Amino acid sequence: MLRRRAARRFKGGGTVVSMLVPRDATFTQLGPEALAALDAVVREAKGLLGAHLTVDREPGPVTMRITEVEAYGGPHDPASHAYRGPNARNAAMFGPPWHAYVYRHMGLHTCFNVKVGPDGVATGVLIRAGQIVSGVEVARARRAAVGRTRTDVDLAAGPARLTVALGILVADTGAPLDGSTGLLLTPREGPPPVMVSGPRIGVGAAQDFPLRFSIADDPTVSR
Repeated sequence: MLRRRAARRFKGGGTVVSMLVPRDATFTQLGPEALAALDAVVREAKGLLGAHLTVDREPGPVTMRITEVEAYGGPHDPASHAYRGPNARNAAMFGPPWHAYVYRHMGLHTCFNVKVGPDGVATGVLIRAGQIVSGVEVARARRAAVGRTRTDVDLAAGPARLTVALGILVADTGAPLDGSTGLLLTPREGPPPVMVSGPRIGVGAAQDFPLRFSIADDPTVSR
C-alpha cells in the first residue's frame, strides 16, 4: 500500500497527520488525495508569478516582481519541511495564509516562502527568483556587501540572492505579508504570464515532482 500515516499532536490540541506517502514515492505513484492537495498549492504558486513583494526597511524599500517559485505541500510531499509534521522551525507552514516562512538553508543561505494554504494545513511556496523593479540602488549595495553581482538581472536571480537584495531575515518568519511589519505582497495585475514548469532544485526526495514554475524566457529566473 502506497500511503502511510503518522499522527502528531499540534500546539493547540489538534492532531496533524504526517508522512501520507513514502519518502521514495514518485509523482506518478501519487493517489488522488495527494494530487489534489498538491494541486491546491500549485494554483497559489502559479498565482504568485508576476506578483510584487516589497520589503520596507532601512535604508529604503525594495520591490521585486516574482518570476520563479516552487510549491511545497505537507504530508503528501516528501521534500517539504512539513512532511514529518510541525516543529519549532516549520511552524509558520501550519499557520495562517499569506504569512512568511523564512529559514536558513544548510546554515548558509536565507530562503523566503509564502504560506498559502488554510490555517492548520501545511503549505509553502518558495520564492526562487525575481526582478528588482524599485530600490535597485539599495539592492545593489546589499548584494555588493556580501559578494559580486555581475548585472542588475542577477540581483534577485536565486532564493539566497533575493533575500539579501530585499533585506529579508529569518526573524521575518511568521510575519504577515500585508505591509504591517514591512513586508507587503501585492497581487499580480492583468492576465497570467506564459509559464513553464519542471522539477524542483536541490531537493533530496520527490525529485521528479514537477512543482517548479517560472515565467517563460524571463532573464531573472535562477540558473
